[in-house]
Amino acid sequence: MTLKLDALFDAPGRPYLDTDDLSVLSQYISSIPDRIVVYRILRDQEVEIMQPIADALQQVSSQPEMVVERSVRNGLLALRYVAMAMLLDDPTYLAGRLQDWMAEIAQAYDTQSLDQQLLQLLQQQLAKVLTPAQCRLLQPGLATAQALMQAGQTVVPSR
Repeated sequence: MTLKLDALFDAPGRPYLDTDDLSVLSQYISSIPDRIVVYRILRDQEVEIMQPIADALQQVSSQPEMVVERSVRNGLLALRYVAMAMLLDDPTYLAGRLQDWMAEIAQAYDTQSLDQQLLQLLQQQLAKVLTPAQCRLLQPGLATAQALMQAGQTVVPSR
């Protein structure tokens, strides 16, 4: 399911996991319920989370409505990918999904500044909806998405 788990189970010729490997496995398994809760909140409250952000961007932006809508759609897609990467505990999943198109779209439609505002507003909105511990689960993915929204930047996720 994740690179961590793949690495644990793909070691050829090793009959048992060592103590460190068991610790990694245990940490991941024990975090699954929390990750599922956050994923469900994002899934079920997506509109309630994104609508205030869209409204705020429309008010403060001098960009045409169509450009703001594109930025919000891209932010929504990014949030969905962040949620899945968090659920899988796999930052490479996120980078692989966003890297090919996010910077290009932001540059093509000149939405870099708007996208950065969106992500800042998203983090503020998530802090209203989620607990600090739940926000921490999303933070690595949000940081990766923010870096990828800056046109021309390549991001190698950290482990």
